[in-house]
Amino acid sequence: MIRKIQHIGVAVRSLSDAIPFYRDVLGLTFLGIEEVAEQKVRTAIFRVGESTIEVLETTSPDGPVGKFLEKNGEGIHHLCLGVDDAATALAHAKEKGVRLIDETPRTGVHGMKIGFLHPKSTFGVLTEFAQEGEEP
Repeated sequence: MIRKIQHIGVAVRSLSDAIPFYRDVLGLTFLGIEEVAEQKVRTAIFRVGESTIEVLETTSPDGPVGKFLEKNGEGIHHLCLGVDDAATALAHAKEKGVRLIDETPRTGVHGMKIGFLHPKSTFGVLTEFAQEGEEP
């Protein structure tokens, strides 16, 4: 069911400040910026082997990343696991008693089908399932 760590999401206050660190200091391949209006976020994506790092900047203080930054400051926001079928993975987690944020998948970066597990059920780590196939 879980194939790999698809990406790690890192919340930052400014993409323009963060991009040079990941691109120039760490030397990661910069794949571009994408906005996901539904989630009120802009993401800068960097390739790390078979995985990526998504650097997240809120487009609204009342969005999920905006609320995270207000409460926690900058840092790791979530862990995303690549799965064959996001709907099946969410249903399986729910059957096992995991509290879900998303009962059904929604659209994420690159059109991937995604769904989140609540951090209160995952030892404090916001965990995402992403159905692969549309990623860069």
